[in-house]
Order: sequence, then structure tokens, then C-alpha cells
Amino acid sequence: MPAVFKAPMRNDVVNFVHDSLLKNSRQPYAVSAKAGHQTSAESWGTGRAVARIPRVRGGGTHRSGQGAFGNMCRGGHMYAPTKVWRRWHRRVNIQQRRFAMCSAIAATGVPALVMARGHRVDRVPELPLVVSGEVEKLKKTKEAVKVLKKLRAWSDIQKVYQSKRYRAGKGKMRNRRHVMKRGPIVVYKKDDGVTRAFRNIPGVTLLNVKYLNILKLAPGGHMGRFTIWTEGAFRSLDKLYGT
Repeated sequence: MPAVFKAPMRNDVVNFVHDSLLKNSRQPYAVSAKAGHQTSAESWGTGRAVARIPRVRGGGTHRSGQGAFGNMCRGGHMYAPTKVWRRWHRRVNIQQRRFAMCSAIAATGVPALVMARGHRVDRVPELPLVVSGEVEKLKKTKEAVKVLKKLRAWSDIQKVYQSKRYRAGKGKMRNRRHVMKRGPIVVYKKDDGVTRAFRNIPGVTLLNVKYLNILKLAPGGHMGRFTIWTEGAFRSLDKLYGT
């Protein structure tokens, strides 16, 4: 058993690091600088028994005389309009990132934490689950499905199939119509076809052991994702994370 599986599991550190790193993929957005100001308006001043908010000029229409510009007015600008120069990204200390990664890896070997994330692993023979290096040479999806069924991990894939639903909110209009739960993650050392074999199975994520990612190992900041290690990847952990 690699020494990294004895690392202390700090959910607060994992959650903090995940939250910070996730912000690095945000795209800047802001409202138009002209929003709420595309009309001619001027305050009537004092002495007319009305609020001193700027009012639309002219007559002959309901719009004339109505308040404009202010965030309390219909058709006015918002309070503190958003700007693209907001501090979108976050820098995370490298020791915190390493600590979080070790915690997330260690959690993949604790059945209680894996089941708490919602994975169906009650029939899986053991955790951490290590498979032969021959899996890295698979090239066909039907071969990958056969391996998952043999490992009794297919019930976790069925959970993913059953979880598919419509997304709540505007994402439905933006090519993100459906959402589904996460399935197992397959960690390999050398890609001899394994990515082609597993990539089309819903919910399955593939990662090279050299490029482990806290966003994939602990989705949502919750550690304990069901992880399938190939033999080569499992042996590499001591070299990568120390003894």
C-alpha cells in the first residue's frame, strides 16, 4: 500500500483548495457600461414636490417624466455595475495543494467515504481497487464494459444512467441541457488505448497518474470518489508522493 494512503484526511483543506482552483476557469463577465443610460434625462430640481431623481424629457408619451438612471428606477442601471476587472482567479499555496491532493487520494481507499459520496461500491471486492496493467491496453468500449462488470462496478455506471435529468436554470439554453452524476475515475500510467475504451461510458473520467487533479478526484469539494487504479499507476504513487 503506497504511503500516501496514510495521509491525514482534511475535508476542510480539500474543500478550500477545490473552491479556489475552480475559480481559475471562470470567464469574466459584466453588464454593458451604457446599460440604463441610453436615454436623455435631467433632474427637475427642488420645489416641485417630487423626488430629485433624473427624469426623462419631453411629453406625449408615458415615458416622459419617469425616473431614469438610478438603480431604484425601472430601466435604470443596477447598483454597482459589474466590471470585467474583478479578481476572478485565485492563487493557492503549493503546500495546501499538495496536502489536499494527498487527502483526496487517501479518501479513495476508505469505503465509508466513497459510499458517502453516493457511489455504489457495496459489491466491489476491495478499496482501493487495483486492476491489472492489461487494462491500459484495452481499445474497445465493450471490453471496458466487460471489465467493469467483472469488477462489480457496473452498478455505479447504472446509477449515472438513471440520474440523467434536465438542468435547472439558463444552462438549458446554452448547450448544457442535461446533467448527470459522476461515476468512477480510472487512473492509468500509460495510455495504450485505455482512454478510447472508457471515454464513451457515461460518468467515467480518465486521468494519467502524473496529472492527478483535485477537481476530478474530489468533485464539488467532497473527497472519496470511486477510483480504479491500474497496477502501474498504483505503483507510481510512492515515487510521486513520497514514502
